Amino acid sequence: METAEPRRHLTSRRSFLLTGAAVGAGTLGAGRLLADAAPALASGGLTKGDEAILRFLAAAEILETDIWQQYNELAGIQDAEVPGGSGNPDYTDAVAVLDEDMAQYIHDNTDDEMSHAAFINAYLQAHGKEAVNLDRFRTLPSSAATGAQQIGRLTNLMQLTINTSFWTRYRSDSQNPDLGDVLPNAVPDLATGQHPAIPRSDADLAPPDHLKAIANTAGFHFAWIEQGGTSLYAGLAQRVTHAEVLRILLSIGGSEIMHFQTWQDKAGNAPPVTDPITGLTFPDLNADGELTQTNLIMPEPTPFLDRKFPIVSIIRPTETDGVAMGAARAFTNDGLFIGQSAEFFAVVGGLAQAADAARHGT
Repeated sequence: METAEPRRHLTSRRSFLLTGAAVGAGTLGAGRLLADAAPALASGGLTKGDEAILRFLAAAEILETDIWQQYNELAGIQDAEVPGGSGNPDYTDAVAVLDEDMAQYIHDNTDDEMSHAAFINAYLQAHGKEAVNLDRFRTLPSSAATGAQQIGRLTNLMQLTINTSFWTRYRSDSQNPDLGDVLPNAVPDLATGQHPAIPRSDADLAPPDHLKAIANTAGFHFAWIEQGGTSLYAGLAQRVTHAEVLRILLSIGGSEIMHFQTWQDKAGNAPPVTDPITGLTFPDLNADGELTQTNLIMPEPTPFLDRKFPIVSIIRPTETDGVAMGAARAFTNDGLFIGQSAEFFAVVGGLAQAADAARHGT
């Protein structure tokens, strides 16, 4: 009983990661049906490509909202603006080590993502399209820790494998993933194991260094989530047709950039610690030079488009080819979808493939 279920979940994840864009050919129709997608021919002023991009972004924002709501229930401000949960004082205090205003920041980021999802869906409906709805996939368990609602979730925050190369990427003046460069992880251990960013239960709150590691993991995960949106909106904006849709992507994308700037600053306050339970180690980031220096939160100038040009300070990466499927794969690699069904992967893969197939003027 304990091994059959994880194997089924791993099979779904592995299949999604291996097939990539090939998911769409056979499952796009089913995926669109499951996500209440609109007809193939766009109407109401949206091109088919613009509709596909907005549909994928609506799904991405719904997933982001699900992530942030879980964080807010435990460590954010509890009010009617972001309902649900009742707070967990021990976890809240541990996260507040990164910044005394963390509860407010978590609350506001959650509120922002809710607004993004609601706006994009409303815009689709205003143009005669069906809103994206992933409610049927809210099947993953909640944290059992005090403060969390016991409801079905879309995402799993208790088995994460976080790629922290975004940290070194923005501090490098010679490397850019758009040009094929692979940068090191700032916290290597986060990229090699499955670690919780929220307590699985109240038992996780007892060992002090274990709780510190959970809070540190959350801090880096906050920044990881938002750096993805920063690049995703910039990549897909290059594919839209209508000026108003471009305006939407640039405006929401700018909000994601503000989020990332905040979170990478707060993650830099994570104290060095080794988790006595998992062995996860957070190093002193200021001990290894500029590539991990914590106060270098402005993006360093770096090569862009071609190395023959002078280095320039930019958002990175902004490559547009396969950007939606890349985001879906990144979410999968992160462990956010551990436990999800094959149908869920078909939906997300189908929406991503449709967005990647969009071209300006189509």
